Amino acid sequence: MSQEFELSMMGELIFFLGLQIKQLQEDIFAFPRKYVSELLKKYKLDNVKHASTPMASNTKLDQDLIGKPVNKKTYRGMIDSILYLTASRPDIMFSVCLCARFQSSPKESHLTTVKRIFKYLVGMKNFGLWYSKGGDFPLVEYF
Repeated sequence: MSQEFELSMMGELIFFLGLQIKQLQEDIFAFPRKYVSELLKKYKLDNVKHASTPMASNTKLDQDLIGKPVNKKTYRGMIDSILYLTASRPDIMFSVCLCARFQSSPKESHLTTVKRIFKYLVGMKNFGLWYSKGGDFPLVEYF
């Protein structure tokens, strides 16, 4: 790349687009611990009890035509924030995408489900992707 572009070396990559990067000899870890912590503080969910899964197994989300509406701007902000997070956290992908379907008219039931995803993230801040020369991208815990 240095033959085609003017590059400057500023040291080892530590943060990239909200992700913390840890480079070892043969492995690279990408984890969003700082980003998750900032999100939890922003939405005042940093002191809630940890949920063991991003969504309860018996959760059935639908349009909820009779439910109480919630603030669209807040709901969309929460969804947008965790949609970005799915790039490094595939374990929340299904739950986030399901909740994103209801951005046009979110109800309390939808917001409760989104908050459950945030509660899941409370105890999973140290998880991220690990890339090794073998080409695998498992979700692992990194301290």
